Amino acid sequence: MSIVLDKKTKKTTMNSYLTLVIGIMTCVILGSASGCEASMKAAEPVKEETVTAVSNQENQAFAEEDSKPTLVEMNSKVRISTAMGDMVVELYDETPGHRDNFIKLAEEGFYNDLLFHRVMNKFMIQGGDPNSRNAAPTDRLGSTGPGYTVPADIKDEFVHVKGALAAARKPNSVNPKMESSGSQFYIVHGKPITVAELMSVEARRNAGKDSSIHFHYTDEQVQAYLEHGGYPFLDGEYTVFGMLVEGFETLDIIAAVPTAQGNRPAEDVKMTVEVIK
Repeated sequence: MSIVLDKKTKKTTMNSYLTLVIGIMTCVILGSASGCEASMKAAEPVKEETVTAVSNQENQAFAEEDSKPTLVEMNSKVRISTAMGDMVVELYDETPGHRDNFIKLAEEGFYNDLLFHRVMNKFMIQGGDPNSRNAAPTDRLGSTGPGYTVPADIKDEFVHVKGALAAARKPNSVNPKMESSGSQFYIVHGKPITVAELMSVEARRNAGKDSSIHFHYTDEQVQAYLEHGGYPFLDGEYTVFGMLVEGFETLDIIAAVPTAQGNRPAEDVKMTVEVIK
């Protein structure tokens, strides 16, 4: 069963906000592993860059694999193949810069034999660092790309539910325009999410802003988070540009692999990426 979220759907009204203490640990996704240990900033994103890890009490188990969230109708598809299985991602036409860049790199074979170099169970799996090809086990990964960035295209209708495809980036302190990495991406694995956590995210995003421009999750987005889990703490911080439509079981398998220093899988998880015509 699929959940279709229409971006024109009426916004959900929430009349009161609960106070929720959330410890947010900033993790460098394209950057060095040491950045995750050193930073304790509340609003840093997934990196080239940075992923924000939020520590919360675990809630209920995820929904079954046969119930997959699909957010909008899309056209372009790519297949990400690994020794653990394949994943098929549909790319949003509403984020054409990221869509076209991902397709271009895939068609050039840029991603072939690169690693999912950073894996965090109940958070995300990340890859796309060109230095990960044939990397030694002790190499630090996550700090390189193709030599350019992609302008941010962050849209409120695309959120970090389980299976969302998003671009890593450098932290706000050195990247105030929130531009995306040219090649590094992550797929959300996520955790169970509560209404209180979604309300807390809304409160944080709306702090100090006029009520006329407040952000609110739609009913469909709330439903998708409650049914499938995800990582809403990154919403509004990174460009989400696609959605997994096949291979959720592969995502689960990769997210659960044993990891070594820097959250790098103890055994390499290589990928190949092809555009599905």
